[in-house]
Amino acid sequence: MKVTFGSLVIAAGICGLLSFVLLATSLGTEYWYIIEMNPLNSASDFEDMSSHSGLWSINEGGQMYAYTIDSFKDDYSRYSDTELHLLNMHRAVVVLLPLSLVLLLFGGICGLVSSLTRSHVLLTSTASYFFICSLPTLSGVSLYILYSYEALAETERLVEPEDLASIRTSFGWSLGLAWLSYGLELVTGALLLTAAQMVKQQRSSLSRAEWIQGNHERH
Repeated sequence: MKVTFGSLVIAAGICGLLSFVLLATSLGTEYWYIIEMNPLNSASDFEDMSSHSGLWSINEGGQMYAYTIDSFKDDYSRYSDTELHLLNMHRAVVVLLPLSLVLLLFGGICGLVSSLTRSHVLLTSTASYFFICSLPTLSGVSLYILYSYEALAETERLVEPEDLASIRTSFGWSLGLAWLSYGLELVTGALLLTAAQMVKQQRSSLSRAEWIQGNHERH
């Protein structure tokens, strides 16, 4: 089956829209990191530690709590160097991922304009834009994973090993949605780049045909 310009840009539009929706859903949900406990094996002080958290809040026992550390307004002097390091990492994450969402929105507008104009230059530029704007998504998600591991390591340093024996931690589906969004950004860029090459080939073939026809008419 022959792939057409229309099918490429429609597929790119669908992928771009899905990428935006998945990232927005990811940012708005609280299943980035999950802590589960077995109450039968846990100490009484840790019975209610089961939780799932997002970028902005944490849900413990059905109760939602906003993070107590305000990344931008809090007094840093009362935190240790390790806490400040983790705070800065979290601050970077909550800047990079919303920024990526905004970039995706502008990318969708650019993609629509370049598809309607069938401009090789605009399509190539928009494809490159999607590749570039995927970097904040990749950076934000990767930094969150690193942040989570370092926060867990700090917790293990401060808490007795037997108190953590009944605790199981894992990344949740919200993080998975962010990874899918990143992948779809790359697919969108690749589809637009393919569409740009198709336009270039079509115009090159048309120019060649016009040149041959002009030579025939002169002779």
